[in-house]
Amino acid sequence: MTQSVVVQVGQCGNQIGCRFWDLALREHAHVNKRGLYDEALSSFFRNLCNDTTGSKLCAQRILKQNICAVLTLTYLNPQAVLVDMEEGVVNEILQGPLREVFDSGQLLTDVSGSGNNWAVGHMTYGSAYREQIVDKLRKAAEHCDCLQCFFLIHSMGGGTGSGLGTRVLGLLEEEFPEVCRIVTSIYPSAEDDVITSPYNSVLAMSALTEHADCVLPVENQSLVDIVNKINRMSHSGKLGSVIKTDSTVISGQGGVSGAEKPFDAMNNIVANLLLNITSSARFEGSLNMDLNEIAMNLVPFPHLHYLVPSLTPLYPLADVSVPTRRLDQMFSDAFSKDHQLIRGNPKHSLYLACALMLRGNVQMSDLRRNIERLKLSLPFVSWNQEGWKTSLCSVPPVGHSQFLLALANNTCVKATFMELRERFTKLYRKKAHLHHYLHVEGMEQNTFSEAISSLSSLIEEYNHLDGTKGRVMPDAHRLSIAR
Repeated sequence: MTQSVVVQVGQCGNQIGCRFWDLALREHAHVNKRGLYDEALSSFFRNLCNDTTGSKLCAQRILKQNICAVLTLTYLNPQAVLVDMEEGVVNEILQGPLREVFDSGQLLTDVSGSGNNWAVGHMTYGSAYREQIVDKLRKAAEHCDCLQCFFLIHSMGGGTGSGLGTRVLGLLEEEFPEVCRIVTSIYPSAEDDVITSPYNSVLAMSALTEHADCVLPVENQSLVDIVNKINRMSHSGKLGSVIKTDSTVISGQGGVSGAEKPFDAMNNIVANLLLNITSSARFEGSLNMDLNEIAMNLVPFPHLHYLVPSLTPLYPLADVSVPTRRLDQMFSDAFSKDHQLIRGNPKHSLYLACALMLRGNVQMSDLRRNIERLKLSLPFVSWNQEGWKTSLCSVPPVGHSQFLLALANNTCVKATFMELRERFTKLYRKKAHLHHYLHVEGMEQNTFSEAISSLSSLIEEYNHLDGTKGRVMPDAHRLSIAR
């Protein structure tokens, strides 16, 4: 059994990470009725029990509030590193239902924050805390028998998430060059209240392009649209549209104490993305997908590793008498822009590759039939018409009978990058707020020009591929052997 480590950086990264651990514990408790420490748990949790057999947890208790787990969470320790330059979110976690799960050796906080400044997070805190971060990453890795993957969760708009998050990404590549790095990045909307978010995002993009194996970009605006749509449906009163209030997607409960916050429902959607991408690593299935296979099969060119995620269904219905959504409709939904976590229309762009990760009672014949049906309407590059990667996990998420996560390497992501470049350029032309960055030790103005150049090169690569749409690419000339 392989293990993975989750690295949560910044306020947003830690809030989403907290949701992920909460949902993962619920899921394992739902499946593991006897409270045994098994291979499924060992993929993301350590057993701190002194029992040398390691087969059963030392005691059983029910954790109050919202994680009704028969597992003894006191003796389970998530394989995670939590980093934030403010104490607020981490303190909320330590005061909430998950307080007994983490130990102080996994946490690294400061009090002043990065002031929405990439340079402060990347240069100042990145240098000051470098050794401590590396030490915590090494200790987390040492607890793994076979380290398979690092999951980094961060936001792009703030100072700590973008700056320190990408510094941590660089350290992961430096210290563990052979271990896969999958990054979940939250992109700010155009109406973001952080005025310097275009600077932070473009500066972070340069590091993501160079140091990540895969990036799962998630746009705040897409999350807002999904949550609003769910809320409209839940209040419509139509037959079959009553949504379970404790849905793992829309519920704001769990992980932290106190009243529900505005971003809780949005964070839960991203946590469900992580929950389902890791399902094959945590549970059995007839066709499991190794996490390393995501990058191996979906990234034909090193820099074009931005994968568009979509989830379906987004919520479970409370009215159990209503027939569940047909499986074929789920496949169709996965390729509609309404279920994507990033804006853009994939059917009007070019597919380089696609992964379908299914959970629940799904047969291989269902998978093949729907792929053959979808291939007729999805524009794939001519040299990778069979670019599908699939997995079947037998354990569905709590509250669902079936679930589908699609990861598409599609050129539609360039629309988000072009909009980001435009917002960056509007600020940079006037040198607005630039002095806040240049006053940071180690920060130079050419860092900005290099970052925007990197983003423009990435966009150009996508443009080049889009230019081949509908055109058969000739095979590359083979080398002839000199006689």
